[in-house]
Order: sequence, then structure tokens, then C-alpha cells
Amino acid sequence: MAGYGWIKELTTKQEWLQGYTVMKQLRPHLDEEEYLELLHQMSRQGYRQFAFFVEQEAVAVVGFSLGLNLYHGKHCFVHDLVTRHDCRSMGYGEQLLCFIHRLAADQGCKRVALSSNLKRKEAHRFYTEKMGYDKASYLFVNNLS
Repeated sequence: MAGYGWIKELTTKQEWLQGYTVMKQLRPHLDEEEYLELLHQMSRQGYRQFAFFVEQEAVAVVGFSLGLNLYHGKHCFVHDLVTRHDCRSMGYGEQLLCFIHRLAADQGCKRVALSSNLKRKEAHRFYTEKMGYDKASYLFVNNLS
């Protein structure tokens, strides 16, 4: 079970860097400079990032945005959720995702949706078995050259 910790929104460059070492485990293709530039741009479009801290260190990070579309209505979309490798199965990701569920409900959202890479079998089990998510669709990607 998770130890004591707290959740904090990351809004400054220094705070984003606290989350970078954790996020790098999910997004290894991003170097620090690109990560910061993307966060700067994304935050202007409504992307928000929160981290779960234990003893002054970020151990889990979530990034999301609120959206509106025809199939989900008003919803929260989780773009990124990762727990540090050495802190997995300790409940930190669960606490962070439950926090997002409450935040989304408080904002009038009817759903929380996310996408997960097909290879991340452990994550899929976490979402479906522990967090009550349904596998609702496939995400198709066309890489434009």
C-alpha cells in the first residue's frame, strides 16, 4: 500500500523538471528541452500536469486536458500517466488517477478517457481490473512523413 504523500499541480519550469525524470520512463523519446517546450505550448491549450510526491520526490505523474466531443460529451482525457519504475504497485498511480476522477467530476465531466500502448499489458490490467475502465476502442495512428 502507498505511503504518505501529497499531490501537487506542476505549473513552472522547475516543477515540470521534477516530473521529467518520471515522465521520461513513459516518454523516453523526449529530451529535457523538447519536453519543456511541449509542456509550455500544451499548457496554453489546457493541458495540466500533477505529480504524487513522497519525501520531496515525484513518484508518479499524470497529464490531462478537459475536452468536449460528440462521443464522450464533456470529459477528461488522460494523455500521460506513469509511476516511477521502483515505486510501482505501491498505490501511487491509483491515488493520482482517483484524484483526476474527482477533479473531472468537479468540472462537470461525465467520463475520464485514456489511450494506452498495446504493449503495456500491466497498465491495461491496472486500468481494467483496479480502476474500472472498459476497453472501448482502438486508436489508429497514421505517421505523416
